[in-house]
Amino acid sequence: MNTTLSNSSIKCVRDTSVTAVVFPILYSILFIVALILNSLAAWIFFNIPSTSTFVVFLKNVVVADLLMTLTIPLRVLSDAGVGSWPLRAFHCRYSAVLFYITMYISIILLGLISLDRYLKIVRPFGKCALQRVRVGQVVSAIVWVVMLSLALPNVILSDQPPRVSGGKMKCTSMKSKAGLIWHEGFNYFCQVVFWGTLALMMVCYTFISKKVYESYKASKSRSQAASRKTKAKVFVVVGVFFICFAPFHFARVPYTLTQTRNVASYCQALYVAKETTLWLSATNICLDPLIYVFLCKTFRKRLTGLCHKSIHKGTMDSPSATSTQLEMSHMAQTVK
Repeated sequence: MNTTLSNSSIKCVRDTSVTAVVFPILYSILFIVALILNSLAAWIFFNIPSTSTFVVFLKNVVVADLLMTLTIPLRVLSDAGVGSWPLRAFHCRYSAVLFYITMYISIILLGLISLDRYLKIVRPFGKCALQRVRVGQVVSAIVWVVMLSLALPNVILSDQPPRVSGGKMKCTSMKSKAGLIWHEGFNYFCQVVFWGTLALMMVCYTFISKKVYESYKASKSRSQAASRKTKAKVFVVVGVFFICFAPFHFARVPYTLTQTRNVASYCQALYVAKETTLWLSATNICLDPLIYVFLCKTFRKRLTGLCHKSIHKGTMDSPSATSTQLEMSHMAQTVK
């Protein structure tokens, strides 16, 4: 078993001539967009007091997304093969681990947000400890501590000198035999985290959709329009979550076996599939702000107010603005 683990990374040969060009470009675009969106989200959220567990969880998602965003430049340099060997080794041992662990922290927090919404909407008068701000902060801290602790062995056990073959270096070549075993086991654990969170989200939002629809129907309002609006919100949250993360988790296990065991069949195809679906998963850091807009009324109001303030300032300062434009802008602000 140990011999198999130690030799498997040599038998899996990958051609990175195309991926070393395509993915650095895609990740570079992703980095620019994510940095702008998450910096704006962080600025808005950290000017909002933590008056609910919902806001607490959203703030933690923003932090996780920002940390994940900041790891992307090293991934770009490493994938493109333009960084020094020590830089690539640093990426394998530290940056790549942080990239993955912040992704799963974000996944768990999105599950907690779904549970929080369920408790607030379906059981609004019930008493639950999770609805207390202090408890939400403690739960968030526990998620960070547990996940970072589980990721730590991936750093500690990547203690072998990096092996370079044909001008290429595989991150698994830095792992000890115990490191490869932990790497495989941790990936199985992450599968459980993702699919368990997805199931939780689907159950919570199904009950939320049903509850909101029944509420509108009972009040004899435009229940059909309300139902469509609720379903749209459910689709955005669960749909984005599934589209971003599910393909990666289908591709991840077979690819991990090529890294840790003597399984070299379809190695190149699995590598390309893993890299493609991983980039798709990373796009979630650009899509999470959509969830903030759809689900968080306070965030939406702050963002709208910021946009209106910028437009109003630009109109007032513009030398080409007509008197009619200035009057309409003033009227709009008065109505608000």
